[in-house]
Amino acid sequence: MNNISNLEIIAKNLIGRESITPKDGGCQEYIKNELLDYKFKCENIDLEDVKNIWLRKGSKEPLLVFAGHTDVVPPGNLDEWNTDPFKPEVKNNILYGRGASDMKSSIASMISATQRFVKNNPNHKGSIGFLLTSDEEGPAKYGTRKVIEKFKKENTNIDYCIVGEPTSSNKFGDTIKNGRRGSLTGYLKVIGIQGHIAYPDLAKNPIHCTGLLINELNNYSWDNGNKYFPKTSFQISSIKSDEVASNMIPGSTDIVFNLRFSNELTQDDIKNKFEELLSKINCKYEISWNCSAEPFITNEGELTRILQKAIKDTVGIDSSLSTSGGTSDARFISQHAKETVEFGPLNKTAHKVNESIDLNDLNNLEKIYYATLCEILL
Repeated sequence: MNNISNLEIIAKNLIGRESITPKDGGCQEYIKNELLDYKFKCENIDLEDVKNIWLRKGSKEPLLVFAGHTDVVPPGNLDEWNTDPFKPEVKNNILYGRGASDMKSSIASMISATQRFVKNNPNHKGSIGFLLTSDEEGPAKYGTRKVIEKFKKENTNIDYCIVGEPTSSNKFGDTIKNGRRGSLTGYLKVIGIQGHIAYPDLAKNPIHCTGLLINELNNYSWDNGNKYFPKTSFQISSIKSDEVASNMIPGSTDIVFNLRFSNELTQDDIKNKFEELLSKINCKYEISWNCSAEPFITNEGELTRILQKAIKDTVGIDSSLSTSGGTSDARFISQHAKETVEFGPLNKTAHKVNESIDLNDLNNLEKIYYATLCEILL
C-alpha cells in the first residue's frame, strides 16, 4: 500500500469539510492549525456570516501572499456523483470531491509548499501571507473585498500575490491569468403601451422596440481588444415581457444583459453608449447597472517571469498569459498588490459533478508554488 503524502492528506481534509458558500465548514481553523507551528500569526476577520482569515509569517518585505477561498458551490444532484462530494476518494490516481479543482487543491498545495519551504529555509527573507475567505462563490461582499479595504487603511502592503484559481485550460500549467475582464450587468425595462393585438395603432409594442435595440447592439463593435484582452462581448441572459393574453400587446419588456469588457473601456463609456443607442429607438425605458468587477491587468514582470520559469522547470510547458474567463477575488487584490496573478489546476471539472484533480497535477502544483517561494524569498 502506497504511503499517502502530507499534501494529499491536507487536500482530503479540506475537501472533506462541507463548506458550501458562505459556510467555511471549519476549513480556516484547520488551515490555521497547519501553519501555527511554522511561526504564522493569525487574525480572524469575520464579517456578517462570512469567515475571513489572515495568516502571516514575518514582518519584512517582500510579502508574498497566497490567496483563495474555502467556500465551494453546492454539489447539485447527488445521484449524478460517482462518489460522495464531501468524502474525498482517489480512483486511478484521480482525487474526487467538491473543491478538488476549485480550489481546495490549490490551498492544500500552498500550505504544503509553505511548510516545506519554512522547514528547509527557517531564516528566509521577507514574509509569507495567507488571505482566505468563505465568500468568493457567493456575493463576495464581506470577504476579500473587505479585507483589502482593511489592509489599505492599515498600510499592509502586498508585493506579490498568487490566487489559486483553476486557470489551466487544456493541460496543467498552460495558462496563468494576469488579469481579468470587467463585468457590467444591465437591467433594462422597455416601456410600451398595453393594448389589443388587433388595434396596434392604439398601443406600442415594447418587444418590437427591444428587437430594434438588440439589432443595434449586435452590430455595434465596442472595441478591438488589445494585447491582453479580447474584444468586449455583449450577451443577453434574459428577455421577459409582462404576462398577457395571446391577443394582447404587453406594456413592458425586461432585459438582463452583461458586458465582459476590456481595459479599453470604462463603465461610463458603456453607459453613455447605451443611452445613445436607446435614444435611436425612441422608446421610454428605465435602466439600472451593477458592476461586479473592473478590468485589471498585471503587466509582465517579476512575478509572471518567476511563475512561468517554475512551471517550465516543473512540467516542461511554456505557459501563456491570459485574461479570459470569469471574475475572481483577484479583482480586489489587484487594486492593492503590486503584482497579482492567478494560477492553479485544470478548470475542466470546476463546479461540475465528479469534480476532480489528477494527483500528479496536485504534486506538480505544490512544486511550482515551492519553487516560487524559493525564487522570491531566498
